[in-house]
Amino acid sequence: MEQSNKQNKALLVMDVQGGIINRLENSFHLINSINKAIQTARRNKMPVIFVVVGFRKGHPEASPDNKSFSMLKSGLMNSLDTEEAVQIHASVDLQPADIVITKKRTSAFTGSDMEVVLRSIGIKHLVLTGISTSGVVLSTLREAADKDYVLTVLSDCCADRDDEVHRVLITKIFPRQAEVITAEEWYALSRNNDSQ
Repeated sequence: MEQSNKQNKALLVMDVQGGIINRLENSFHLINSINKAIQTARRNKMPVIFVVVGFRKGHPEASPDNKSFSMLKSGLMNSLDTEEAVQIHASVDLQPADIVITKKRTSAFTGSDMEVVLRSIGIKHLVLTGISTSGVVLSTLREAADKDYVLTVLSDCCADRDDEVHRVLITKIFPRQAEVITAEEWYALSRNNDSQ
């Protein structure tokens, strides 16, 4: 990927797979906000990194001791068992030059080559988006903070099936470790930086 990225930033678009987006009651505004963030990143020559959760046939990576992922083996959670369910949702602006990373757990770092990719392209600042706020966004934020990344969370580019959990994380928990702004505010900040 031949891109000049003076800011050392990357946009992470996490778990926007068909099987996950389709579980949300209304994803229209979320997808619009995520696509606006993607356009902002591309305009600023910033890498867009998609993170998906995926397993081999039979889910050998899913431990029976893992409460969340053991349901895959038992058949109780079949939302990641079809090709459509694991692919990035068609309404999200994925381009051939984008990086796609497959993870094996909730955090974008666990069971993936995320750190190798970030180190190779010189990333120090992560801009987080994704589903769910209490899942991949929370887990990735905590792990990235412990790894000393600078963090921004785009609040309207995250969603959770529990609105109250989303609100508490965005307003009370995430600001302890990240700047929390909207996609529109991020766009405005990037335009201001262009004019300086």
